[in-house]
Amino acid sequence: MKKLLTAGLLILSASLMAQNQDTRSTYRYRISKSKSPIIIDGVDDEETWQTAAKIGKLLNHWPSDTGDAEALTEVWVSYDDEFVYVLARLYDNGERVVQSLRRDNIDSHWNSDNFTVIIDPFNNKQSGFFFGLNAGGAQVEALMNVENGETNFDENWDNKWYSEVRAYENYWLVEMAIPFKTLRYNSTQTEWGINFIRGDMERNHYSTWTQFPISFGGIDMNFMGTLEWDAAPKKAEGKVVLIPYVAGSTQRDYENEEGQTGYTQELSTGLDAKVAITGSLNLDLTVNPDFSNADVDQQVTNLSRFSIFFPERRNFFLENGDIFSNFGSWQIQPFFSRTIGLHEGQQVPIRYGARLTGNLTPNLRIGAMNVQTGSIEELEANNYSVIAGQQRVFSRSVIKGIFINRNGQDGDFGRNGGLEFNYVHPSGSWNNTFRYHMATNEENPSDNSFYGFDGGYRDRNLAMGWTFDVVGRNYVTEQGFNPRLYNYNAETEESERQGYTRINPWFRYRFIPENENSKLAQHGVRTWHMAWLNTDGSLNERRHGVGYDLIFKNTSEFRINRLFFESNLPVPINLIGEGENLPVANYKYADNFLFYSSDRRKIINTEISLRHGTFYNGTKSGFTTGLNFRTQPWGTFGVTYDYNKVKLAEGYGESDLHLFRLNAEISFSNKMFWTTAVQYNSQAENYNIFSRFQWRYKPMSDIFIVYTDNYGIDGLNIKNRQIVFKVTYWLNM
Repeated sequence: MKKLLTAGLLILSASLMAQNQDTRSTYRYRISKSKSPIIIDGVDDEETWQTAAKIGKLLNHWPSDTGDAEALTEVWVSYDDEFVYVLARLYDNGERVVQSLRRDNIDSHWNSDNFTVIIDPFNNKQSGFFFGLNAGGAQVEALMNVENGETNFDENWDNKWYSEVRAYENYWLVEMAIPFKTLRYNSTQTEWGINFIRGDMERNHYSTWTQFPISFGGIDMNFMGTLEWDAAPKKAEGKVVLIPYVAGSTQRDYENEEGQTGYTQELSTGLDAKVAITGSLNLDLTVNPDFSNADVDQQVTNLSRFSIFFPERRNFFLENGDIFSNFGSWQIQPFFSRTIGLHEGQQVPIRYGARLTGNLTPNLRIGAMNVQTGSIEELEANNYSVIAGQQRVFSRSVIKGIFINRNGQDGDFGRNGGLEFNYVHPSGSWNNTFRYHMATNEENPSDNSFYGFDGGYRDRNLAMGWTFDVVGRNYVTEQGFNPRLYNYNAETEESERQGYTRINPWFRYRFIPENENSKLAQHGVRTWHMAWLNTDGSLNERRHGVGYDLIFKNTSEFRINRLFFESNLPVPINLIGEGENLPVANYKYADNFLFYSSDRRKIINTEISLRHGTFYNGTKSGFTTGLNFRTQPWGTFGVTYDYNKVKLAEGYGESDLHLFRLNAEISFSNKMFWTTAVQYNSQAENYNIFSRFQWRYKPMSDIFIVYTDNYGIDGLNIKNRQIVFKVTYWLNM
């Protein structure tokens, strides 16, 4: 046993050493100031590009992480007093995949021939910027952050930059001009982190400037190279941006007219402002914000006992939102901004808001937000405040804290605060987070804490993780998301709060074929185990699963899962709205799941999943199928149908649940788009139409026309209808 343990430690140490690459020392690019103007036109005839240093190739990252990329890519970088310039020449055979021309479409970006630049101005491996283009010229910009060792990005960030893409016979050319005032940086910092990523859809290969293990994503901030300035970049000028809007709408609520019929009209105005307090600290202000152009939620079928998580879609809360949202654990979020300005699906007016985010020092990142809402019939006016901070320690680890406060106009309040320590190994291969949070209100309850830890390890083939959380009965996160705390009793029609402990270990192993002729990029097994315990240590619920995945080089996938469930129901439930309530008892059941998706690069692609198994005291079967069609590059169309048949024991009911979604996206150019979604949900008894036209008539200035309809499913009786016209304008001061 001792020899076996020693061997295991040696293997682990060797793996950590192999992954602990200092790419920022190995890959360095010295940027020189341009001596002549650079025109962003997709033509590389400027003198600057003839003299600037050249990155002559990119290196393989996926599906192989060794050797030079098969498709040649050349990159140059320069700057002047206002912009950072990037030029890239991407060689190919002239046949390119462009999924969409619509900007900020991240799925279409990665599934098209694409080129991306990522920048870490503070050179601290904690936050950064993402600028990407596909071969059709569609832009994506995003903010980057690191959570538990994983690099994430938020494409909802919107800011001004310039680009041009031009196609040639055997290559396509990318030119970018990124304003210094779009970035947040320290003007005394002479070394930035940088990397370049190319997606080559002909081969389905991804390549990067720096080379690092395939187990890390291509945008991983730990494996950037260094952008070495010939002189410290000047502090950006132009510190204030104003974004006024005017919106007009006409709407009718057919269900709640109460004797008053006909359409009502509204005209509203508001203002957003962005103020650069320093080069690294930004203040965002909003007065009377309007979110009528936000995307519609994608409908789901819910056959669980708990609420479904719907993501935030409002830009004011999304930009730099990770500083507030990256706390807690899976489905235990201390702060979830969607609780502000929304109440049981109804909009609550937001009067004003302010958000301060950025770096006080290269290692200290802060965020502070205050929002004032108005009142509606069911809810009083409230003021919400959030303060968060992240202090980097050691090489890549952080200590972070958050405090959340809600004050009602009648004196009631809700408060939540916590501290977390996230340790990340310098290699990024393993991490662990320890946390402690508390919640309180005017009643000052006990048993009001949430604490625990989670972590993970990964190398080229192996990944594993663990979670242990303890949630008290009175850990009430009014501005968070913690659905398992609330158990809805179908007999009393009331929710009962119950504390719990969650344990979740998981394991995955990937085989990576060495044979270049193999059709498989990766394949392997995974297993996961989740258990929820009551406060007395007894079992509340457990799930165990095992699966096998086949990931092909042509982007298609095949997955198979087998899941086992055991539930000691604490309250009677009714999940399908039919028959008698399921009583408090012990239930054991299982499910089987098959999934296949075809080559995403094709003009027509499809995916299908099949499900069958037992369900509480009955059975559940179903399937989901989707078909997508692309008319490159101007149109993408998709249809998805999800069906579930639940048949419980006699007397407990049965139900056929249908979910249908039709998507259409038409790009008239990379500045004008029309998107439409039609959804039918039999469980929610709702049929919805959402259609939005967007014209970016100037950089960061838009015209929107949004049409929304909701109908019941019996005879298509209309519930409500709205048409919105909105104009925004970006004004540099």
